[in-house]
Amino acid sequence: MEDFPALPGFYKALFLYIEPFSTMLPAVMAWTYPGAAWFHRELIPTSAPAVLDPRSQMAVWQLGNCYLLLGLISSIVFRAVRDTLRGDPVSQERIMGASFTALAIADLTHVVASFIALPREIQLSPGTWNPMTHGNITFTVFLLCSRLAWFKGIGRKTHYYGKPGGQEPKPKQL
Repeated sequence: MEDFPALPGFYKALFLYIEPFSTMLPAVMAWTYPGAAWFHRELIPTSAPAVLDPRSQMAVWQLGNCYLLLGLISSIVFRAVRDTLRGDPVSQERIMGASFTALAIADLTHVVASFIALPREIQLSPGTWNPMTHGNITFTVFLLCSRLAWFKGIGRKTHYYGKPGGQEPKPKQL
C-alpha cells in the first residue's frame, strides 16, 4: 500500500511540496528582499514607486505571516496525517478533505478579492498581469481546480469521498 493513499502522485507533489513552497516564499520575500514595499506595489501591476507608511508595512508583514501559516499547515499537518494514519486511508481522506474544503473556500475568496481589486483595464487584460497577479489569480484557480479534481477522485482511488454513505463499505459481520 502506498504510504499516503489520500494524496497519490500529482496530488502529493502539488500539495506536499509545490503549494507549501509557493505560499511560504512570498512571506520571506515580504519580510526580507525585495521587501514589503515591493510586495505591496506588485499586488496591482504598476510602475509607481513603492513607499509604505508604517501601517501598510505592518499589514504586508502580517499578510506574509498568513502566507507562511498556510504553507506550514500544508507542509507539516499533511505530513502528520500521512505518518500518523499510515494504514487508514479513510481517515486520511476525511482529514485531507476537511482541509481541502477550507482551502478551496479560501482559494475562491482570494481569487475574487484579488480580481475585483484590480483596475478594470487590468482585469480584462491578463497579458498585463505581473507574476504576483498570476500567482494570486491564475495559480490559485489552478489550486482550486486541483482540489475539486481531488474531491471528484480524478487520478486517484477514493476511500471516503464519492463512496455510498461517505465511506468504504464495512465488512459484514456474521
